[in-house]
Amino acid sequence: MNLRAPAIVCASRPHGETAAIVRLLTAEDGLVAGYVAGGRGRQLRPVLIPGNLVEAELRSRSDSQLPFARLELVASRGPWLTEPLPAAAIGWACALTAAALPERHPYPALFAALCALLEAVCHAPSARGWVPGLLRYEALVLRELGYGNMPIPPEDAGMTALLAQFDAQAGVLSRYPLAERRGDVMGARAMLRERLARID
Repeated sequence: MNLRAPAIVCASRPHGETAAIVRLLTAEDGLVAGYVAGGRGRQLRPVLIPGNLVEAELRSRSDSQLPFARLELVASRGPWLTEPLPAAAIGWACALTAAALPERHPYPALFAALCALLEAVCHAPSARGWVPGLLRYEALVLRELGYGNMPIPPEDAGMTALLAQFDAQAGVLSRYPLAERRGDVMGARAMLRERLARID
């Protein structure tokens, strides 16, 4: 693999004493994993925050080898992680993407939709501005993976209707793309739902 492209950090986990394994969503190559040397250090740890937009360079000698990744930060979601509701939304959207998508399958529509959703979460004046986009993103994930079409919320839908659809989509997500990972990944969605309930 020899790849340089904009990417969204979807997940990161420690590897060894100082490194990290990162999962990135790119437009043309889909979800890719990479080894980040020094990823747990003070300089790179803020770059590996899920939701961050980075310029990624991945190189490996063979397709069977985990590529080495070099990341340059383009846009940080760090400032919004101190706010419970945006932090939960960013965490859920990235966890869903990392858990549901197969690696190295291109999903350009999902890349564009996730970029737009993350921007909305960070810049909309309230959750009412981004919850419809989150529901559309979940529906797009289901459609792109072949699980059919979910209803799209109307533009003027109130928060009660949006939360009802949020609850309805939970069953579909846990039964299909997240069936093998339901416990840990759906926990992020349950936390988001609990926080959304407080603004209803």
